[in-house]
Amino acid sequence: MALVTGASGGIGAATAAALAAGGCAVAVGYRSGQEAAEVVVAEITAAGGTAFAVAIDVTDPGSVDGAFALVEAELGAVAVLVNNAGATADGLFLRMGADQWRTVLATNLDGAFHVTRRATPKMVRARWGRIVNVSSVVGLLGSAGQANYSAAKAGLVGLTRSLARELGSRGITANVVAPGPIATGMLAATGDARTDELAALVPVGRIGQPAEVAAAIAYLCSDAAAYVTGAVLPVDGGLGMGH
Repeated sequence: MALVTGASGGIGAATAAALAAGGCAVAVGYRSGQEAAEVVVAEITAAGGTAFAVAIDVTDPGSVDGAFALVEAELGAVAVLVNNAGATADGLFLRMGADQWRTVLATNLDGAFHVTRRATPKMVRARWGRIVNVSSVVGLLGSAGQANYSAAKAGLVGLTRSLARELGSRGITANVVAPGPIATGMLAATGDARTDELAALVPVGRIGQPAEVAAAIAYLCSDAAAYVTGAVLPVDGGLGMGH
């Protein structure tokens, strides 16, 4: 079965749906959007899949342990893990406070550590597992006003590649998907002007869709990707090519 964090909307919701369509039972992880997560579950169930909504604050190891206990009781051990939960607190570096830095690192990087640490022992015992960490094009390119977010997303690459080296002999793969600008609530919050500005920078000339990222994640979680590990797969319309 699969656990997707940050799955109440956007890329996470699309990923949960894609994995369910491929036959996985899916735990739809959320921190505060319970109603939205339940909608995702209802849509998966209506399509013939199996899903379960679970509250999980990835910054809190106690919450992570509790969520895993519920998921394991409901659906069994987590064999496929997608670390998608994310947060932003943008601001120019010279004005960035320690709280802005810590909040973003705690969710985007520490959160992946807490969740993966809880999931991997059972993957090792089963000698099979799939880990996909959702990074960002800005983790490779950098982004003015997002030093905290860029640093966290870059950190996921080092974490993932270390996992790939440590766990590969146990039948576990670990990969990164690095989306560009995607039509999610996080992007919408930046405003129409910024969205249009980003679309103009993308070689394919448009903003991406959550389902396009989900398709890449679903591939990396599949048996077809058994020989792919330690990879950084961009889904960015060409924005970050060469990095």
